[in-house]
Amino acid sequence: MALLRSYVAGRWHTADTDGAPLHDAVTGEEIARISSAGIDMAAALDHGRRTGGPALRELTFHQRAALLKVLASHLLEHKDELYALSLRTGATQRDSMIDVDGGIGVLFAYSGKGRRELPNAKVYVDGPVEPLGKGGTFVGQHIATPLRGVAVQINAFNFPVWGPLEKFAPAFVAGVPSLIKPASQTAYLTEKLVELIVASGIIPEGSIQLVCGSAGDLLDHVTPQDLVSFTGSASTALKLRTHDAVVRNSVRFNAEADSLNCSILGPDAVPGTTEFDLFVKQLVAEMTAKAGQKCTAIRRAFVPAALIDDVAAATAEKLAKVTIGNPAHADVRMGALASQEQREEVRRSLKALLDAGSVVFGDPSTVDVIDADAERGAFLSPVLVRADGDRAEPHEVEAFGPVSTLMPYTDTEHVIDLAARGLGSLAGSIVTADQDFARDVVHGVSPWHGRLLVLDAEDAKESTGHGSPLPNLIHGGPGRAGGGEEMGGIRGVLHHLQRTAVQGSPRMVAEITGQWVAGAPKRTDDEHPFRKSLAELRIGDSVVAGPRTVTQADIDHFSEFTGDTFYAHTDPVAAAANEFFGGIVAHGYLIVSFAAGLFVSPEPGPVLANYGLENLRFLTPVFPGDELTVTLTAKQITPRENAEYGEVRWDADVTKQGGESVAKYDVLTLVAKTR
Repeated sequence: MALLRSYVAGRWHTADTDGAPLHDAVTGEEIARISSAGIDMAAALDHGRRTGGPALRELTFHQRAALLKVLASHLLEHKDELYALSLRTGATQRDSMIDVDGGIGVLFAYSGKGRRELPNAKVYVDGPVEPLGKGGTFVGQHIATPLRGVAVQINAFNFPVWGPLEKFAPAFVAGVPSLIKPASQTAYLTEKLVELIVASGIIPEGSIQLVCGSAGDLLDHVTPQDLVSFTGSASTALKLRTHDAVVRNSVRFNAEADSLNCSILGPDAVPGTTEFDLFVKQLVAEMTAKAGQKCTAIRRAFVPAALIDDVAAATAEKLAKVTIGNPAHADVRMGALASQEQREEVRRSLKALLDAGSVVFGDPSTVDVIDADAERGAFLSPVLVRADGDRAEPHEVEAFGPVSTLMPYTDTEHVIDLAARGLGSLAGSIVTADQDFARDVVHGVSPWHGRLLVLDAEDAKESTGHGSPLPNLIHGGPGRAGGGEEMGGIRGVLHHLQRTAVQGSPRMVAEITGQWVAGAPKRTDDEHPFRKSLAELRIGDSVVAGPRTVTQADIDHFSEFTGDTFYAHTDPVAAAANEFFGGIVAHGYLIVSFAAGLFVSPEPGPVLANYGLENLRFLTPVFPGDELTVTLTAKQITPRENAEYGEVRWDADVTKQGGESVAKYDVLTLVAKTR
């Protein structure tokens, strides 16, 4: 039987040993063997640091994000190969969509976010400049730069495609190479994924590596610049988190562990309401998708005590319609667990849960299946447990399979307390149309949850569901759930960067960050900066225009023309009584309009469009007779990849006689790369 390969130090490695057997979850037949024997883990990490890291750091955030899009498109073209292997994990076609398409979707999402929300640069500027001296010659700025190590990513068996890709995507955009260590049961699917990535040649060598089999002494070789990201059991997370090298080197460690997620039915959601039906439908979906092998699946279902019989009956009725068996069969809606070992683990956990409750639906010892052998394959019936007492087991034991426990609550405070007894969850949901109940529960349970879905008739059509992590939202949770965060949009990228506070003169800080800051040198010459292409424009290029006197006639005309007849612009008596003004003042937008008229270069040229203003603040009133001057300075230049133009952010400072600023804001323009 073929051994799975690892990809380390720029080559494919096959262990010189028999390895441990891996079995088809549906048929029980041996399909491969796995071993990491012979891999030099220190050399693998060194390859990532010396080869992958430098190659990635040569690229900007935008360039790395653009490569992710190309890679995602490539994987889409080959997803049928991933789907075919996914069947052997026990996954139905819908399960495979969650895993395969969901993972590829994360690549697309991070590609888009990287290009929209990060600079086309190698350094991320974090937050505004901080003045550190009265004279303006000493300032501080936070920057973030890629760590010089490897992101060691240890994944669980349940999502062999999505799991690696949701960790790889933010690391890649950050400029940090990944070493993926999949769980053995389904590593054959992750091997195919990495094979497709490596063969494509799209990403730089060393930016992805794969270890199939035991991690061996991998963590012995991590350094302060490396990261470890783990998904799996809380007990394993504790071992890894307290590993000597991880502790000694203060290695960044992120864990996503056990999670007794809950769903809460509101008292208003009685039988016959949309919310009641949504709760039951969602509970059944979360019990059966991926055969319940989801870290976000609903393990605890809390319902008002008066409704528990109705919910139990409705859920059992729906579960009875779920067909189980070979996921390749068109009529099957739930496949097998990942392995027979996993099935036995779920049965052991069920015994503990049944000490605290009784079965509403299902039989953990037997199940009818379609086109399969129930014993040779890792099949298990969905099991709904009801626990009416106050036992601890439902809040402490996670049966990682098609299992959920139904529990009653008496009032809002009671259900908040029950949810908190899980001691930390990845996801929770509140199904209700009652805004007060939703608000109180969200406020009460948020400290124990990484993500909360409030589901009702209004959002049901578009809702992605209780158990679907999204790349733009954090995936993680406190306490039992591991205490970490993954994804969350750009937050996931920043986790791989080192934030550093830089202090210096405005001139130095501008040079270091690539962004002009107040107090840094400006350059004015005979050519208006709007006449310069992106290739010619430089940070600090500036134009000073004005003055222009604001008259009472200007204010009157603007009021009549726009319809903005607010009393401070039109009623001298009322304006004089206003403690902020003391008389008629110019409209803020009149000031901005006059500033644009002063700094604009009207002839056709490299500036293609003005597409917005940001950070606009009006600082002091402008009265009739005041003279306005505007200084416009190129603040940030961002070329777009694969486009003939880029973005320029301009600092606009509008002052009046005496030099007092009356308005400050950023002007955003699109500028051609060449004339």
